[in-house]
Amino acid sequence: MSWIYLVLAGIFEMIGVTMINSLHKNRNWQSLFMLLGGFGASFLFLALAMEKLPMGTAYAVWTGIGASGGAILGMILYGEAKDWKRILFIMMILCSAIGLKLIS
Repeated sequence: MSWIYLVLAGIFEMIGVTMINSLHKNRNWQSLFMLLGGFGASFLFLALAMEKLPMGTAYAVWTGIGASGGAILGMILYGEAKDWKRILFIMMILCSAIGLKLIS
């Protein structure tokens, strides 16, 4: 169950990061509330995951999901560069997170 909490934390982290960009562009209350809700839920699920998982593993996987997911959402939603090198390094982050799961 801890790994499910950790994946949910990463997904909510992605929502929070996306809403930072949305709030920067639109300056509306909906983006602000989604930003606060996304990060709030992210921290809640991270805390639940850390009840069973080691802090270093949980934090590394959480930031990996958030960073790679944020970069992918930036490419899809905001037209950020889709260079092959960028995609390669995103894949390396995801492979590292999967590796931590496999050895934990």
